[in-house]
Amino acid sequence: ALNVDENGLDEMDNRILSAIIDKFKGGPVGLTTIATAVGEQAGTIEEVYEPFLIKEGYLMRTPRGRQATDLAFKHLGRVKQTNQGNLF
Repeated sequence: ALNVDENGLDEMDNRILSAIIDKFKGGPVGLTTIATAVGEQAGTIEEVYEPFLIKEGYLMRTPRGRQATDLAFKHLGRVKQTNQGNLF
């Protein structure tokens, strides 16, 4: 049996989101880069994992690449780093 968490995400779903958040600051990041980071074929990610992650609101496809949503950060217990520096 696959290890599926309480939100229906399996191990690879979580690895994909973790890679986007931990290695690429939440994105945007290209599909082939994600595939390399998790050791999976880009086509498999796009056809098998991505539709579910997008439908459930964890991932967005943007013109610049895949982006983890606020829900993905929350799901993994990560704090989203904003690009707003302390200007004042």
